[in-house]
Amino acid sequence: MAEILYTLVRTIFRVYYLLLLARIILSWLPIGRNIITGFIYDVTEPFLAFFRRLIPIRIGLPIDFSPIFAFIALEIIENILVRLIFML
Repeated sequence: MAEILYTLVRTIFRVYYLLLLARIILSWLPIGRNIITGFIYDVTEPFLAFFRRLIPIRIGLPIDFSPIFAFIALEIIENILVRLIFML
């Protein structure tokens, strides 16, 4: 049972990592909003918005650091869940 939960957790987090990476790449490209980009933005925006509220953008530095903190937080949450799974 633990192996199935482990695989499920890892898969869900890997998919979300890929969606965040796609979101970062899309932010650099002049691509209009379509079904795929809309889905990626809709799925990743709530998580990224949380970090944007915590880390205000400095005036004169238009770089969004929220994806970096999102990746770190996802890694920490994933590791905690994996440890909990194997403690069961």
